[in-house]
Amino acid sequence: MLSIQNLSVQYGNSKEPAVENFSLEMKQGEIIGIVGESGSGKTSVVRAVLGLLPGGGRVTGGDILFDGKSLPGCSKEEWRALRGTDISMIFQDSGAMINPIRRIGSQYTEYIRAHQKLSRKEAWRRGADMLERMRLPNGERIMKSYPFQLSGGMRQRVGIAMAMTFSPRLLLADEPTSALDVTTQAQIVRQMMELREAYQTSILIVTHNLGLAAYMSDRLIVMKNGKTVDAGGRETILSHPRSEYTKQLLKAVPEMEGKRFVP
Repeated sequence: MLSIQNLSVQYGNSKEPAVENFSLEMKQGEIIGIVGESGSGKTSVVRAVLGLLPGGGRVTGGDILFDGKSLPGCSKEEWRALRGTDISMIFQDSGAMINPIRRIGSQYTEYIRAHQKLSRKEAWRRGADMLERMRLPNGERIMKSYPFQLSGGMRQRVGIAMAMTFSPRLLLADEPTSALDVTTQAQIVRQMMELREAYQTSILIVTHNLGLAAYMSDRLIVMKNGKTVDAGGRETILSHPRSEYTKQLLKAVPEMEGKRFVP
């Protein structure tokens, strides 16, 4: 479904690539975790998939194929048709992506009607229903709320609800839980995995938390300085890491009473 072939990304006038020769093959319904420290290039990979590289970022090598179609060559119209429907993204802090001076319902109905010909009333109902599927109590009340009236976890659920409105085949998640408390993180992770079960959605999740990635993912990719240093099935990476960097990440996962917090 998704094929990234020797992807390289650069920003501005820098001669050093932010991502160099990155590759992956992803099947429908699969969860792949990309792990690495800040600046390792993992966010650049997922933003390149959706054509949203910031600050003069550009793909300088390789290709990204979705159902055999090259994404870097998409026109604005083709991107408009893909984003939010076949491919969606959850950002690190969805609250920051929501207009703070507009009610949730106003923004959500506008988003729905941009992709589907529905009346305002129909779009409102669909939005409220989706919020309740994300276990937000009283979707109507949430739709009538301003973002500042919601907690961080609730805003993140709103972001996930919007991303999942059209049952995308591919969900890109950029540090979706790092801005949340531990209890809310666990709830969000469970909901994302339930989405995979319910819709066969493929999820490409970026995180610096190896424990989280190991819990969620079928396969893991470890990045450092823009390059892949380890890749393989979850059990292989956890039990037989090849790179010294991956071994260091595993040692950094907390222990309590002798129990490691990785599967």
